[in-house]
Amino acid sequence: MPDFTTRPELRGDFGMVSSTHWLASATGMSVLERGGNAFDAAVAAGFTLQVVEPHLNGPGGEVPVLFHPVGGAPTVLCGQGPAPAAATLAAFDGLDRIPGSGVLPACVPGAFDAWMLLLRDHGTLAPRDVLSYAIGYARRGYPVLPRIAAKIAEVREVFARWWPGSAALYLRDGRAPRPGSFLANPVLAATYQRVVEESERAARTREGRIDTARRIWREGFVAEEIVSALAEPVPDQTGTRHRALLDGDDLAAWRATYEDPVSTDYADHTVYKTGPWGQGPVFLQQLRLAEALGTGAMDVLTAEFAHAVTEAGKLAFADREAWYADPAHADVPLDDLLGTAYAERRAALVGAEASLELRPGSPGGRTPFIPAPRRAAPDAPDGPGGEPTTGRTGEPLERTVNGRATTNGHASATGLDDLERRPGPRPSADQRGDTCHLDVVDRHGNMVAATPSGGWLAGSPVIARLGFPLGTRGQMFWLDPRSPGVVAPRKRPRTTLSPTLVTRGGDPVLAFGTPGGDQQDQWSFTFFLRLLHGGMNLQEAIDAPMFHGNSFPSSFHPREMAPGELVVESRAGERVIDALRARDHRVVVSSPWSLGRLAAVGRDPATGVLCAAANPRGNQGYAAGR
Repeated sequence: MPDFTTRPELRGDFGMVSSTHWLASATGMSVLERGGNAFDAAVAAGFTLQVVEPHLNGPGGEVPVLFHPVGGAPTVLCGQGPAPAAATLAAFDGLDRIPGSGVLPACVPGAFDAWMLLLRDHGTLAPRDVLSYAIGYARRGYPVLPRIAAKIAEVREVFARWWPGSAALYLRDGRAPRPGSFLANPVLAATYQRVVEESERAARTREGRIDTARRIWREGFVAEEIVSALAEPVPDQTGTRHRALLDGDDLAAWRATYEDPVSTDYADHTVYKTGPWGQGPVFLQQLRLAEALGTGAMDVLTAEFAHAVTEAGKLAFADREAWYADPAHADVPLDDLLGTAYAERRAALVGAEASLELRPGSPGGRTPFIPAPRRAAPDAPDGPGGEPTTGRTGEPLERTVNGRATTNGHASATGLDDLERRPGPRPSADQRGDTCHLDVVDRHGNMVAATPSGGWLAGSPVIARLGFPLGTRGQMFWLDPRSPGVVAPRKRPRTTLSPTLVTRGGDPVLAFGTPGGDQQDQWSFTFFLRLLHGGMNLQEAIDAPMFHGNSFPSSFHPREMAPGELVVESRAGERVIDALRARDHRVVVSSPWSLGRLAAVGRDPATGVLCAAANPRGNQGYAAGR
């Protein structure tokens, strides 16, 4: 066993659940023990995450799901709500970026309808069964993680001055809760309890109750309370009041949908991702580039490997900015982007030294959109990648840049002056959220991967009579009409949410993913190559020293980038770090256990043996199974 491994890989034949919070994993395992299948377990765990990780996701957010039912095929469930019908370019006149907080960037909340659709069509339980865990934790309380306490403390003044619903829920005598204390959300518990009871009074069958619950959410009391809360302009984190674009017609018109995934074959496996309304295809582009560069033959713990993965990633993510968008609203040339010939041409751009350029390609001879991002500020608390990385104890990351110590865990401008990083404190409107992840496999072979996100407690004010805020996913649209990702009515934002499902010989063998915004398909990709080519098991591949680059525009307001910046955990070792610096990477040395929050489950179709692993970083992710 490698000396960096923290836990054993779990193995068994009954069922496995892995997630970013132990209570969600325990919930999913409880459902399996009660006779539920992987879909029942995923739904119950997903609703639990909304309660116990409110800084990372909530009922006002969204969820993409990739799943493989026994006897079926890999399928995408899109729980990403679109922009409101009123979200035209003219609605954002006077702005160069869509704000990252408040109600102006709110899209249709998609998570509830998606979870319920999955339950109806593939699960066996009723709404009461899967919601009882979330209701219980919301009513009785859940342990406050250090990062929840830190996030509430960070926005305490915003709550106290402008968001009374948030203050009533999250502040005690004007103060943030202490880490380790228990925090309840009785209003959310009452919301879900009322949904359950109204659905049971209205319908007798399981399916009827699920459809009723979905209707209540989009047209009943939940929708009515959302519309009522948006009747007047609402302040964002700066106190600037905006009138929401979201209305009742938007809520009533939307339904979660099933889609075919996008896939690529690699090393006897087939990897499935969402379409280009998420960033998932960059994972597949990186696989094509890995084939062209021979990355699979490299030692997965070396500077050579990190350099090849990072430089190929820059090319794939540049294509993301140039070409990805909701394919119902934009012509996305995926066939060309995922073609072998295109990858070989792009791979020729990877040299021995780090590139500082944003270099999208021209698939089929098309002219790419090249955004004009901002350069990252030196004191950006989360880095330009968008969602925060994870410190082992929730403390600020201890980092060095090009060998120099940083202040308060943030990259120092010393040695990075040529990046033109902006001075001064980060505006509170630039508040960033994070994400959750969960995976489930049952003894029958059903497999689920899901990445819930949005509706963060720090992003938008809590709706006082519902117990949750709306999401701010609209910040991922561009306001440049040349961009395929330009905002438009009823268009899905191009998100960072990116679960992964893998088959071999037509059988599902892996489901995995991670929070982390723009880092998701960097950390997940490195994990996958280490698993396939490094001789590691799930836990070893998760625990191995991680890295990611920031050389492309963040998906989050204010859309920053840091050319050449490569963040590396210190456990990678001085030899690797020095070798990366010698290749002209602007290396940021992060604390030993700070990058990534991966979760994964697997299944061997030949034996039926199941396995699972979870990330130890942050002291909250766990796998459960037998």
